[in-house]
Amino acid sequence: MNYESRFTETGSEIDLLSDEERARRNRRWIIIAAAAALAVVALITIFALGGDKESGGAAAGDGAAKAVPVVTVMVPGRDVVDRVVSATGSLAARREMPVGVVGEGGMVARVLVEPGDWVGAGQVLATIERSVQAQQNAQLAAQINVARADARLAQAELERAQALVGRGFISKADIDRKTATRDAAVARVRVAEATLGENRARTGRLDIRAPAAGLVLTRAVEPGQVVGSGSGVLFRLAKGGEMELLAQLGEADLVTTPVGAKATVTPVGSSESFTGEVWQVSPVVDPQTRQGTARIALSYHKALRPGGFAAANIVRGSQEAPMLPESAVQSDEKGNFVYLVDKANKIVRRDIKVGEVTDKGVAVSEGLTGSERIVSSAGGFVNPDETVKPVLDKAAR
Repeated sequence: MNYESRFTETGSEIDLLSDEERARRNRRWIIIAAAAALAVVALITIFALGGDKESGGAAAGDGAAKAVPVVTVMVPGRDVVDRVVSATGSLAARREMPVGVVGEGGMVARVLVEPGDWVGAGQVLATIERSVQAQQNAQLAAQINVARADARLAQAELERAQALVGRGFISKADIDRKTATRDAAVARVRVAEATLGENRARTGRLDIRAPAAGLVLTRAVEPGQVVGSGSGVLFRLAKGGEMELLAQLGEADLVTTPVGAKATVTPVGSSESFTGEVWQVSPVVDPQTRQGTARIALSYHKALRPGGFAAANIVRGSQEAPMLPESAVQSDEKGNFVYLVDKANKIVRRDIKVGEVTDKGVAVSEGLTGSERIVSSAGGFVNPDETVKPVLDKAAR
């Protein structure tokens, strides 16, 4: 039996239900909540399955894209490349002039130059004490005066004798004797003069002079030193201050290096380079080292010191050739090669012959025209006939 009572208390209303009706109502709400929960779970499952399918499709697409590798390619074109050979050698004076004692020698009185000084042709470098030679010159000068006096007397006697010939006081034979006496006196004057000139020349040779204008390289004499013909070299001069590099070249490079080739010379320890020219190529090759000498003429500069070591780059000519970065050139037992990308985007191996190697890259003398698409890097990760996706390197030509 159901009872329903309603009480009204302070404007509020309280419903009183039986236990059976309250239970049925609770069961209905539970069923509704369970159905809603199932619906939510079903929706979540549907969305999850759809997302997995999309992710799977994207992953499959990425896998397909990754299957074709991307490579960087370049079209090198053709550049003018200097054919350069590198060499090293010693610096020296192009024309070195050793200066020593020319005359009899003696004690050095003065030394007038130092290494590094510039001197003119005939300039005195050092003087030798000459007091004895000065006295000899004075003696010879006096002898000349005596000979001249004898010659004047002989001439006067001859003239007087010739005046008396017409009177018959002097015979013709006497005239001949007086003429001979006069001629002998004149000859003695000339001998005395020649002797004095010779002695003065000997005295002048006591001055050690520069044979030509140039730069003093070394000095091996001091005041007070006694020198003679066996004293050796006292000074070394570089004629005109001209220098040269004695560049050592291999036999093959020596043959292809022409006289007149331009060269750039850099002394060891210097960041400055100097321009020179090959003026002589050795006609012989050392049988031990298989090298010869190319002599590179250089103008004077204080950084060019004879005996120093220097490196040279000799330009033997120029040619047009494709220029590649070193990363593009590979090698194996067959030689040097590069990888190309053909019109079908497949990798093709191309054998090449490498020319000059410079700071700009590697010149290819044979095997390329310059219009090919060259794999510029990572060539070791691709194989011939492999399909790739080429990307042009904008930083390279």
